[in-house]
Amino acid sequence: MGYFNFILIFTASMMFCFILIRMGSKYLLEKLELNANPRYEELRRFISPEKLLMTRIFSALITGCCMFLLQLAFGVEQMKIAVPVACGFGLAAYFFVYWLYQQKRIKRQEAFEAKILDFTMGLSNGLRSGLALGQSIESVANRIDGPMREELNTLLREYRLGVDLPEAFVRMYKRIPCEDLHLLVTTISLTTKSGGSLSEVLEEMVVTIRARTEFQERLKNMTAQGRFEAISIALSPAVAFLLLYFIDPVLMTPLVTTGTGWLAVAGAVALVSTGYYILKKIITIEV
Repeated sequence: MGYFNFILIFTASMMFCFILIRMGSKYLLEKLELNANPRYEELRRFISPEKLLMTRIFSALITGCCMFLLQLAFGVEQMKIAVPVACGFGLAAYFFVYWLYQQKRIKRQEAFEAKILDFTMGLSNGLRSGLALGQSIESVANRIDGPMREELNTLLREYRLGVDLPEAFVRMYKRIPCEDLHLLVTTISLTTKSGGSLSEVLEEMVVTIRARTEFQERLKNMTAQGRFEAISIALSPAVAFLLLYFIDPVLMTPLVTTGTGWLAVAGAVALVSTGYYILKKIITIEV
């Protein structure tokens, strides 16, 4: 009966916190001006700033509570350690949610960048065959897939609503900032104003983008071992802990049954995460 009452109280508390966070998220967005924050704005395609803030706070609360209850379940009685450890894991969850959505944005941008060469080639071929710029874009949008198709359809909708094509391209670049797209947008804008042959300029761009893409692929293959080593180093402490726990449970049990042990676990997680972040920065080469 005691466990049932505990679960009931815990569930009611989570529901109350959810309602409180939902009501307070709009106020926080307006008070802290997070709606205008570029970091939140760039994720709007995946989730609204209000929902993102609410998800981050609720995830932090749930993680912190679960870690606190987990420590109690293992018999930890040192509240002066258990509470900070739970808060630390909750804070980590708060930032982890944002990191997850950032990874979604990065993967979408990478998928978009992978299609820029095909888009430029299709645009050049369409112009050489006598199509207007808008018709060439529509022709490519009907054949291409992924994020590139979504962005081209958005561009075409803006164009049909009266936005000039160069301006529509600039808006697309603001949504997905990448070097190849910036080069393409600048080329289209300058060539449109000067009245030059856009198809010939795009053909030269195809050569440049193809060479850049091939170099990026070679660079990615060269750094593949470094990325694997970074992941291996990040996972090795957890694997070592599990192996030692099964080999000698008496030796490893204090790590999960004492406040000092949990503090050591939290410190290890923080150090491993920092090390992985630094290694990833080292092996990531911007081109």
